[in-house]
Amino acid sequence: MTDSPIVNIELFHVSLPTRREHRWTGLQESIGGYVLLKMTDADGKVGWGEAPALKDWGGEFGRYFGESADTVRSVVTQYLAPVVMGCVPGEITELHARMDRALKGHPYAKAAIEIAAYDLAGRQLNVPAYRLLGGAVRRRIAVTHSIGLIGFEEAEREAAQATREGIRTFKIKVGTDPDRDVEMVLRVRDTVGSKVALCVDANQGYATPAEAIRTFRRMERADISYFEQPVEGIDRMAEVARAVDVPVMADESAWNAHDVIEIIEKRAAQIVSIYTTKPGGLFRAMEVAAVARAAGILCNVNGSVETGIGNRANITLAAAAPAVTLSCVVPVSTPAESKSGQVAGIYYKDDLIVEPMRFVDGTIEVSAAPGLGIAVDEAKIQRYLVRGK
Repeated sequence: MTDSPIVNIELFHVSLPTRREHRWTGLQESIGGYVLLKMTDADGKVGWGEAPALKDWGGEFGRYFGESADTVRSVVTQYLAPVVMGCVPGEITELHARMDRALKGHPYAKAAIEIAAYDLAGRQLNVPAYRLLGGAVRRRIAVTHSIGLIGFEEAEREAAQATREGIRTFKIKVGTDPDRDVEMVLRVRDTVGSKVALCVDANQGYATPAEAIRTFRRMERADISYFEQPVEGIDRMAEVARAVDVPVMADESAWNAHDVIEIIEKRAAQIVSIYTTKPGGLFRAMEVAAVARAAGILCNVNGSVETGIGNRANITLAAAAPAVTLSCVVPVSTPAESKSGQVAGIYYKDDLIVEPMRFVDGTIEVSAAPGLGIAVDEAKIQRYLVRGK
């Protein structure tokens, strides 16, 4: 049946071991300790979602609040799961209406439910989930490799290896100390050569637009492709956008379609980073992409370094959204059994999907399997379950 309703939701708090520490400005806790959501219909079919929630990650000036594993589990258990029971997974607008009536905000918790519903609906209909979003406009997703706040020599080694493995775009985390940031960018540029694109992401780290502009001008000889979220605040970001000669990307400032309208009106950015989670799921992420496309804003897909379960949704969004023309900051999700020493797109020592994502020539090939594609490894979930929670 294709109209089999949702009858059960289960939550699992997991923690994956990281390949190396991956931090950015403002982040205080480790990535990988996320909440998985298993949704089952009346016929026993299953869909999976994920809330890669971080308490340190929120909108500018408290506009949107951080979420954690504990808040996600509480919100889903008390408010969201009860109201979506009986809903048909493919009725996504009804699903959102029920959740929004039950609780304001909490987009990461809602995204976990909605993404699982897309996965389940695709499996009910025996079609890939991107068909439910309008179809795939690309079959390969170019991967941007993120270099976190690590040491110079480690960054140089990693950048060199990832370049050999096919990466053609790097994002370098900055926004700490301007001298350190400039040296890091110049050293990575010397390492990877002139044919690889470099982007910098300050995660709102610079204290003022003036500091951001001065720092960028010191590093711009490294041929930077874009300057991501240099400061906090749309108005303050617009000051930077007017002063530098490369596109500014909005991330923390751009959670939903309403935010993007404000960014467009204030000419605060030329690029928007879209998440599956910040707007509350795939459906509203496509709304963000549509608004951006109508205004000529370029987009990529970014995230919170999801496990393979959540990353399946990233790849689905990147495949289906016409506005997503830039290389995407997504993991190359790979179980331990399939690892061969690759670092390109690898943030975890293991993963929760049965098969690795296919990484070819610096891109991830989009799966045509039903739902969100690659099957989930439930034994791995049990292995990495956070006990006592």
